[in-house]
Amino acid sequence: MDIRQLKYFVAIVDCGSLSKAAERLCVAQPSLSQQVANLEGELKSQLLLRSHQGVQPTEAGRALYLRARDVLRQVEEIPLAVQVKGTESGQVAIGLPTSVAVVFALPLYEYVRRHYPGIRLHIVEGMSGYLAELMANGRLDMAILFREAETRGIAVQPLFEENLYVFGEIDGIGAGADVPLRRLADVPLVLPSAANGLRLLIERAFAREGIEPKVVADIDSLPTMLAIARQGGGVTLVSSDAFGRSADQHLIHRLVEPEISRAVALCVPNALPTSAASLAIQKTVEQLVAELVESGVWAGVLPGRSAPRSRR
Repeated sequence: MDIRQLKYFVAIVDCGSLSKAAERLCVAQPSLSQQVANLEGELKSQLLLRSHQGVQPTEAGRALYLRARDVLRQVEEIPLAVQVKGTESGQVAIGLPTSVAVVFALPLYEYVRRHYPGIRLHIVEGMSGYLAELMANGRLDMAILFREAETRGIAVQPLFEENLYVFGEIDGIGAGADVPLRRLADVPLVLPSAANGLRLLIERAFAREGIEPKVVADIDSLPTMLAIARQGGGVTLVSSDAFGRSADQHLIHRLVEPEISRAVALCVPNALPTSAASLAIQKTVEQLVAELVESGVWAGVLPGRSAPRSRR
């Protein structure tokens, strides 16, 4: 087993296809298949399940994938460690939901560049469910997610709690006026799909009020939901900072009676050892978020209730 074989295997799993991986790596597909066969022979385990839709790792393949990514990352960090001897160095991947990235991505980047020049930050933006999946697959070192309870293999550090706002035009509701939840009973809603934690939170709030949300589209894209609402195609429910610093203030309504809030936390896998660079970014996230909340830059949120960390 060598570094090249590990690199090839990781690329195959990432692409979900031998042909796509061969194209990305500029390697002939038969050669790639032979490398996988050699790995399976050496490890005496089947690593990939092949089908017309592509390839998926077996349980053994998934274990190899997670370890191989860790090894490849350490190899990539060697030049940085040599160049910035004695300081935190290496690549750290963090996932940010779009509504969080609007406020936090730029300050985080600027802080890391200024205080940790040896760390190469990899920011991945997306829906929280997608980020949780990437973290579970070992492709993120940490992610800011909407959760408050620790789960198996994930340590959770609360950051703040945020209230949801209504975004869009509602007949009979003036610009910027508060909107009681019951007022949304017959309003067309565009919301994330049922697999998204926000959708579950909203449906539970409606159920407690004894009303049914009128969902007209399942949209797993924050920019698309906001665009639809701007065009009058429906109304959506999002956090206060999801809009950015836009000129759509007349479309933003505070949700009341009841308010809907959700916990926002820094989530970190605890199955693998944590590098000094990753620990530095964890501390930076907690410190920077606290400063932004306290200063009012991160509007419409309250500091999170602290909770004990999982032992690593």
